[in-house]
Amino acid sequence: MGILNVTPDSFSDGGEHLDPDEAVAHGLGMAGEGADIVDVGGESTRPGAAEVPEEEEVRRTVPVIEALTSGTDTIISIDTMKAGVARQAIAAGASIINDVSALTHDPGMVEVAAESGAGVVLMHMLGTPRTMQDSPEYDDVVASVRDYLAARVEDVVAAGVDRECLAVDPGIGFGKTVKHNVRLLAELRALAGLGLPVVVGLSRKSFLGKLTGCDVGERLAPSIAALAFSVLEGANVMRVHDVRESRAAITVIEALADRREN
Repeated sequence: MGILNVTPDSFSDGGEHLDPDEAVAHGLGMAGEGADIVDVGGESTRPGAAEVPEEEEVRRTVPVIEALTSGTDTIISIDTMKAGVARQAIAAGASIINDVSALTHDPGMVEVAAESGAGVVLMHMLGTPRTMQDSPEYDDVVASVRDYLAARVEDVVAAGVDRECLAVDPGIGFGKTVKHNVRLLAELRALAGLGLPVVVGLSRKSFLGKLTGCDVGERLAPSIAALAFSVLEGANVMRVHDVRESRAAITVIEALADRREN
């Protein structure tokens, strides 16, 4: 899943793809580099980020989704917490809703998901983007994240969303310390036990910088290392900035894993 942030303030690439034409070109480029999904987002969810009005989020994302849909067969997802944005994005050609609030931020989001039949990524987040890194605490982070996602799955299925449309995401960096993130990745198979595809987004994140001392622009190597581990531990979808390098790494991982099994 290639990341396409059409925002001025995302933590890693804010402002780089704010121009619609440049955003479309970057999205098509990621598709050409091997992205199975291009994830378009118009609101930063970095720690401390302020909420963007719905109209502005639509203005940033929908024209880009329309252009990508007409320019590639690659699946397009919309990274949003707002039902109105998701509805218009789906009408423009998106087929996945990637919601960092697990469909809890906007009461209308479950209805949009159920009616559209879109794929849905349910992510764990402690608090909101503004507050999530204010001293996050858990008795047991793996159990807390697993139990929360299991409960959200049951809730949205009961509300009419097809279970076959769902995937889960532990929310690396969303209300977690470095130790929390490391433990979640080390025990990723606990989420695989839910019986749904597992999405992991760790590309260039701050915990990698804290582990290695690398600035955000120097985190390709630690991102690829964590990606490789996550794939071997059961991740089904990796959300990444660097598609070409990530695709190459996954190709090698899959070849080695297949050889070991055979």
